[in-house]
Amino acid sequence: MKKGVLVFAVLVMGMVFCTSTIYAETLSNEELSMRVEQLEKKMGKEGGILPDKWSERIALSGLIELEAGYVSTDPAVGDSTDESDIAVSSVELGINAKVVKHVFGHVLFKYEDDEDVFVDEATITFSGEDVVPAYLTAGKMYVPFGNFETHMISDPLTQTIAETRESAIQVGMETGGFYGSAFIFNGDVDEAGEDDNHIDNFGANAGYTMETDTFTIYTGISYINNLVDADNWGDVIDEEGLTLDEYAAGVGTYAIVGVGPITFIGEYITALDDIKWIDGTDARINEGEISAWNLEVGYAFAIGEREAAAAVALQGTDNAQNRLPETRYLGTFGLEIFKYTNLAVEYSHSEYENNDEEDAFIAQLAIEF
Repeated sequence: MKKGVLVFAVLVMGMVFCTSTIYAETLSNEELSMRVEQLEKKMGKEGGILPDKWSERIALSGLIELEAGYVSTDPAVGDSTDESDIAVSSVELGINAKVVKHVFGHVLFKYEDDEDVFVDEATITFSGEDVVPAYLTAGKMYVPFGNFETHMISDPLTQTIAETRESAIQVGMETGGFYGSAFIFNGDVDEAGEDDNHIDNFGANAGYTMETDTFTIYTGISYINNLVDADNWGDVIDEEGLTLDEYAAGVGTYAIVGVGPITFIGEYITALDDIKWIDGTDARINEGEISAWNLEVGYAFAIGEREAAAAVALQGTDNAQNRLPETRYLGTFGLEIFKYTNLAVEYSHSEYENNDEEDAFIAQLAIEF
C-alpha cells in the first residue's frame, strides 16, 4: 500500500516536471526507481506518514440529532401564539487521541441549527495514570461547575443559568471513588470599570461515586466565583444592554442515584450574592440571588428486544425575572428503534412569574456512532 502511494506521488511529480522543459529535465525510469527506493527507505526509518497502529490510538465518535417541535404560548396579557419547526438541532464529531503514555488530546466539532461548524472543545490532558491519581487539563472546555444530567430532551434550567464554556486550566484527582478539581480562566463577563484581560475567574468541585451491580451513586458540590459568566448570560447582557456591577459567586450541588432500573436525579444551583447590573442610563438594578433546581425520576425497561425509558421532571427558578420559567413540568419517553438509533418525545408545561404559560412538544431522532 505504501509503495503504491509513493509510486503514484512520484509519478505525478514527474509529470509536472515534464511539462516544463525550461525548469526540469525528464526523469529516466532508472532515476525514478531510485527515488522511489530512497523515499521508501526514508519512510521506513521514520515510521511512515502516520505512527504505527495509529487507529488504536485515535478514537472517533459522533452524534446527529434531528428535532421537530411545537410551542404554544399563552401570555397573561395579549393573544396566544404558536409556532412549529424542524431542525438539525445538533451534530457532533469527537476525536480522542492517546498521543503517548500520560498525554491525551480531545477535540469536539459541533454544528447547531443555522450556525457555522465550530470547535466546541479542544483540550490537552496530562494524566498520572498508574503513577499518581491526578491530572491536568488545559484548553477550551466546559468547566466542572454543575452537573446538568437529565433524562429530558430539553436542557434543565440549572444548565441554562450555569453552564460555562471557557479556555481554562483544570487540575484534579480521582481516587477511591472520590474526585475533585480546581480551575482558573479569564471570563467573558467582567465587573464594570475593570480590565477584561486578566485571569481572575476560578472555581472548584468535589464529590464521590460508587457503583455496584444494582446500585450507583454520583454526588458532588461545585463553586464558581462568578455565576454570571455562564454562557447564556452573555445573551442577556447584549439584548438588555446591561453591565455587571460586581461578581456574583455561585454554588451547586447534585446527586444521581440508580437503584436497578430506576434513576433519581436532583440538582440545585444558586448565586451566593445578589446579581447587580448597571443599565444604559447608569442606573443600578438589583435582581437578587438567582437559583434553579431540577428533580427527575426515570425508569428503564425493554419493549421486546428494544431498550426503552420513561421519565418525569419538575424544575424551577427563583429571581429569574421572567427570563426563565418559575415552574416547569416535563415528561419524556424514548425507544431504541435500531442499534445506536433512538426516537424520543417530550412534553413540557412552563409557568412564569408574570403568569405567562407555555406548552411545548418535541420529537427527536438521534444516532450515535
